[in-house]
Amino acid sequence: MKVAIYGRSFEDSFSSYVQELFDILNSFGWAITVYEPYSAYLYPRLNLSNNISTYKKHHEINNDVDLMISIGGDGTFLETIHLVKNSGIPILGVNAGRLGFLASTQKEDIAAVLNDIKNKQYRLQTRSLIKLNDNDDLFEGENFALNELTVHKKDSSSMITIHTYIDNLYLNSYWADGLIISTPTGSTAYSLS
Repeated sequence: MKVAIYGRSFEDSFSSYVQELFDILNSFGWAITVYEPYSAYLYPRLNLSNNISTYKKHHEINNDVDLMISIGGDGTFLETIHLVKNSGIPILGVNAGRLGFLASTQKEDIAAVLNDIKNKQYRLQTRSLIKLNDNDDLFEGENFALNELTVHKKDSSSMITIHTYIDNLYLNSYWADGLIISTPTGSTAYSLS
């Protein structure tokens, strides 16, 4: 099994939990690849083996990874979507903060959850993604979202008109400050906040 890891910085008190995660993955004999900037952050803080590879872009993990582990909070989890995109790679969110709805694995549960994955005792939760197609490639391939897409006016006090199509079929024209197109995950996030 090959595991990709993505994350951002974390408090020093969380270091032992991240070390535990890497130690368990190594004990399973699973191949590990770490997002390159995160790898540079981890090496001075943890005792990591030298056989860990790195990646930078979606195409480097797309057909090669069985599991993505996102270490951080819900914001980090949402950033992870840009690397996974629509590849079908499952994401395990490890919560390094206070509250996590998407990054729901708590630090105390890392060993148990990884053992469950190893023993194939888990359930996948499928979530919808939104993909934005535009002629100008405004997002340089980073055009997937788990929560929502927002269209809003720029530097203007007047309203804008948004002509909306779904699968090339006209839906409606909106005269507004903006428009939010949300997945069920994003809609739930709005309700919870």
